[in-house]
Order: sequence, then structure tokens, then C-alpha cells
Amino acid sequence: MTVNILFSARPALWPVYEPLLTKYLTEAGLEFQLGTELAPEQVDYIVYAPNGGLLDFAPFTQLKAVLSLWAGVEKIAGNETLTVPLARMVDHGLTQGMTEWVVGHVLRYHLGMDRHITVQDGVWTPEIPPLATERKVCILGLGALGEATARTLAALNFDVMGWSRSAKDIPGVTCMHGADGLRAALSQAEIVVLLLPGTPATENTLNAETLALMPKGARIINPGRGPLIDDDALLAALNSGQIGHATLDVFRIEPLPADHPYWTHPNVTVTPHIASETRPETAAQVICENIRRGEEGEPFLHLVDRNLGY
Repeated sequence: MTVNILFSARPALWPVYEPLLTKYLTEAGLEFQLGTELAPEQVDYIVYAPNGGLLDFAPFTQLKAVLSLWAGVEKIAGNETLTVPLARMVDHGLTQGMTEWVVGHVLRYHLGMDRHITVQDGVWTPEIPPLATERKVCILGLGALGEATARTLAALNFDVMGWSRSAKDIPGVTCMHGADGLRAALSQAEIVVLLLPGTPATENTLNAETLALMPKGARIINPGRGPLIDDDALLAALNSGQIGHATLDVFRIEPLPADHPYWTHPNVTVTPHIASETRPETAAQVICENIRRGEEGEPFLHLVDRNLGY
């Protein structure tokens, strides 16, 4: 039986994904039809990105699953026309990219690299950083990306804490959960990394109250979601010195407006949503494995809990 697969993402991605999906679907032994324009009533699976334009899933009466190319699903999880399983993107290429970006910026803060890069004043001021064992780093969010990042930092001997809404157990990482756990983690953290999903429950996780809990001069790294931080509260904390510096890769509005105060703030580093992108080669493998699973009656990988929103 032929499996009909609709590719619904930015048109520019089709020439990239088409040969990769064809390769891995063929290797899986599937007979398939793959395209960007298929009759809705014939479609079995949709390879999906929210910026592809598809919003109404009701016409897809034979649909078995929607397989997202994005790790974040906040732009689709609440779609009432989507009643079939939704899988988010979790793949080793995306995870490795995120881990490398976060570890790089943690080390930058830990070693005080900004001073050495930006200040050349002719004054010899040796400032020896502590060892990683003496630096407390907190990862907010212990999903696939957060856990991988926490494990890598722990392997470098950082004193790593992790916080999540539910209890987790990760070797080498002090795991906390719940409201009390969040307060305890933030009160110790010299460097905080945000890798929480974007949901109503996580919006403004860092706000005036929680920022005040952190040690004075603490650093923030946000490659997760823009709404995780109350921007006004963060700017106030930066101006007062409560927060020493913030490296931000994601924002409520993207691209970040040219007049936003983050651009010119001396204690903010803006990066243009580059912490981790979906890698077509590895993403195609995950998509095709899920289609194979669907056809074999096996459980899908990385299913979204629609009640939690991730």
C-alpha cells in the first residue's frame, strides 16, 4: 500500500528535504508518494512546519499523524482542527547544536572572556577564574535539550543543578522541581540557562521576583523561548546590577526590532536565533522513522502531550 506524505513547510526547504526523505523512506522499505501538493483526503502523514501556511487540518480525513520539523510546538499544539497525534522534532543534530552553543556561552561567562576580548587598556590584571567545580550552573528545563546540556556541563565538572516542573533523575546533576525547587535553584545559580518549552505555565518564569532571588551579578543565557523572560524586569535587573549580563538568542518578536533596548544595552549579548536549528539530514531520519513506526503499528517517537503543550 502506498503511503501518501505531504510536505508542508517553507517552499525553500523542499529541494533540501525531498532527496533526504526519499532516501530514508526507501531504506525503510516503504512504498510512498511524497509531495507538496496532494489531495487532502489521501494524505497519511504531514511533514510540518508552522511557517508553511497550513492551518486547517480538517480536510485531511485519513491523516495518521503530523510530524513537526520544529522542536517547539506552541504554534500548533492548540490548533483545534488537529485531532491526530503530533510529534515534535527531537534529533541528535539539533540536540548537539544546542549543547555546543550553550556550553560555549557558559564557558565564556565562566572564564570571563568578554573582558579579554573587549577591553585592551594596557593594564595587566590577571583575574583567575574558579574551577568549574566551584561554578554553579542551573538549567531550567530538563527535556531532551536540557538534559543533554546538563550532562555535558556536568562532564566538564561544573556544579550543575537542573529544574523541571516534574521530578527528574539525571546522574551528576542536582535535580529539583516544583515552585520550591525553582526558588532553591535560582538562589544558588551563578549562571542560568533557560531551556523550558513555551507554554502559558512557563511564561515569565524569570520575572522581577525570581530575578531577585539570584546571586547579585548572576548571568542568564536564553536559547529556549523569548516569553520565558519578563523583558522589563530583566532590563531593570541589568540596570541595577542584580543581573550581571544576559545572552539572549530568542525573543517575543523576531527579528528583534531595531529600536529594542536589548540591542544597545552594554550588558546584553543578542544572537539571532542561532543556538540550534533543525538539521535536515538528521531530522529526515527522525521523520522517516516515525512514518515507519506508524505503518508498522509501533508507538510514535516524541509525541506531544496536548494538555501540557509540549
